[in-house]
Amino acid sequence: MAFTTLRLPPYPKLVTNNRFSGIFASQFHSSALPSRLVLGSSSSCVGTLSLSIYHHSSPWSSTAFTCFSQTSELSVSVDTHGSNTERVVVLVIGGGGREHALCYALQRSPSCDAVFCAPGNAGISTSGNATCIPDLDIFDSSAVISFCRKWGVGLVVVEPEAPLVSGLANDLVTAGIPTFGPSAEAAALAGSKDFMKTICHKYGIPTAKYQTFSDASAAKQYIKEQGAPIVIKADGLAAGKGVAVSSTLEEAYKAVDSMLVEGIFGSAGYRVIVEEFVEGEEASFFALVDGENAIPLESAQGYKRVGDGDTDPNTGGMGAYSPAPVLTKELQNVVMESIILPTVKGMSMEGCKFVGVLYAGLMIDKKSGLPKLIEYNVRFGDSECQVLMVRLESDLAKVMLATSRGELKGVSLKWSPGSAMVVVMASKGYPGSYEKETVIRNLEEAECVAPAVKVFHAGTAFDSDGNLIATGDRVLGITAKGRDLEEARDKAYLAVEEINWPGGFYRQDIGWRAFPQKQFSRNA
Repeated sequence: MAFTTLRLPPYPKLVTNNRFSGIFASQFHSSALPSRLVLGSSSSCVGTLSLSIYHHSSPWSSTAFTCFSQTSELSVSVDTHGSNTERVVVLVIGGGGREHALCYALQRSPSCDAVFCAPGNAGISTSGNATCIPDLDIFDSSAVISFCRKWGVGLVVVEPEAPLVSGLANDLVTAGIPTFGPSAEAAALAGSKDFMKTICHKYGIPTAKYQTFSDASAAKQYIKEQGAPIVIKADGLAAGKGVAVSSTLEEAYKAVDSMLVEGIFGSAGYRVIVEEFVEGEEASFFALVDGENAIPLESAQGYKRVGDGDTDPNTGGMGAYSPAPVLTKELQNVVMESIILPTVKGMSMEGCKFVGVLYAGLMIDKKSGLPKLIEYNVRFGDSECQVLMVRLESDLAKVMLATSRGELKGVSLKWSPGSAMVVVMASKGYPGSYEKETVIRNLEEAECVAPAVKVFHAGTAFDSDGNLIATGDRVLGITAKGRDLEEARDKAYLAVEEINWPGGFYRQDIGWRAFPQKQFSRNA
């Protein structure tokens, strides 16, 4: 019987919580380790974490962690007899709800041995979906590369657009570390809306009519000529808040002044895109891209407005569901042929091949019934990622590794039948100012109200008394699967109502576009 021994260097500060003991050990499951696992050094410890894993019979069982020396090593012996499957340790960069969903899916991947998440959050850590590394500076490429080499990381998944735009993926690829995420040059598709529009114009990709301005007076003159409603967008990254859909000229002028004169978005708003208002239904389309090839993910539809009935300001996302009835198979083919593939080809011709996930924000034009590209993001959507990851049945780590290597040709994805829905709970006051450090209770009870319910965390931490508190704007993503969308919706809202969080709120109508009006009420 053949064994391979891996000696991993000490990690000085792994974050644990007494509520969950298997944060690290749970990563080493029976599918990854076919015969036995031996944890070595004098006390079977890793940094501040002591591991005891016993193999009585499959599946593996794991016990609690305790603090120990920072100088110990982790020795892992893996039986390699009869196993040719490539396995990797994955580092996910980010700490929001979509990163939690990705860690959840990666942990279930047969080819994934372990998942790290930097910086992660309290929910990711306590759920056991990944080992969080809160003190790793994700904007310091050398620190990230050093961590990967020290811990044998074989795949880095870079989610937030800011480190992508700053060149983290470039540096990782140069260091020879497989990376799922675009270069800084390719990330400009999201980092600059003007760049995205230029690519659309050059390669014939359908999008809304627009002009770019850095002068407020010129922008207002164009707005006056075009009339309202009209859309004003900050050119750069503005955390999902840089879009103003203006129903009157006065609103549009105010939006221009706020960005170009008052500078509310800083350098992201030094230029603005003034875009025609396209009436229709929004939809989200995701595709994995390896530089030359692209494969679509399942359809999803997100809800960006903060208020019921799609009212009030735009947000980063208040909920989503999958599949999206508006994106028929025929329409998905149109999106691939007229938007995604021309973009992939165009980026390649521009000398900045795109590698990672391409997230197209679409508007299905009410007049023509055809899709127009409204924006690109170069990461998974939040909250669409949550519903996609609970439905994904393929080995995510394997697929992401193939993407990073340019080997997507011939790859297909498997999805669970039925539907999934996520309802986002946000801090009261969002998207404006909001109170922080409000206490959240009953999350475990919420996950137990019905089968196939999962709470993903986006902005949570523990206070000095051990209470879970909200530290961000969009805080929780209550996600549920069902035989159909109605069952998924009912489960999700049942779980939401179980959560005790006076400082939070949520939309009560996620999914309304997919139901006849008479079926919309959850109490119907």
